Amino acid sequence: MKTLQQWFDEYEVSHQHPTNKMIHFICVPAIYFSIIGLLMCIPTDFIERISPLQEPLIDNWAVVAMFFVLFFYSRLSLMMAIKISLFSAVCITINYVLSFQVSLWKFSLVIFILAWTGQFYGHRLEGKKPSFLKDIQFLLIGPAWVIETMFSSKNHE
Repeated sequence: MKTLQQWFDEYEVSHQHPTNKMIHFICVPAIYFSIIGLLMCIPTDFIERISPLQEPLIDNWAVVAMFFVLFFYSRLSLMMAIKISLFSAVCITINYVLSFQVSLWKFSLVIFILAWTGQFYGHRLEGKKPSFLKDIQFLLIGPAWVIETMFSSKNHE
């Protein structure tokens, strides 16, 4: 099994162009956020039948998906799993609040499409294919890479 640093090193190969990196710093979190919004729009009848919890922020498919996502990250780094769980909690909360203001699935779908368009434009500038075309696990490495790159102490020296 690769370490988190090995994943990052491999991911960085196709993320060197400054504009592509900037696009990723915006679009990767936007995609993650929009996926959470889309998952929150899926009817929860099944969850409600098996769950003793009746809280709208807890009883949704985004929270179910987070268990699997956090399992993936916790195998690589407990600290990254904590960072991603905090980011996920913020995304779930903002999406929950937005759901009272807008049609969440439409809003999330527009963000999803725009962010992926940005991603592919960035890779066109880079001249390299997106990493997830090589290994689908890179779809989960992207958010961790953005968090690590943006908030690591080595980037602030």
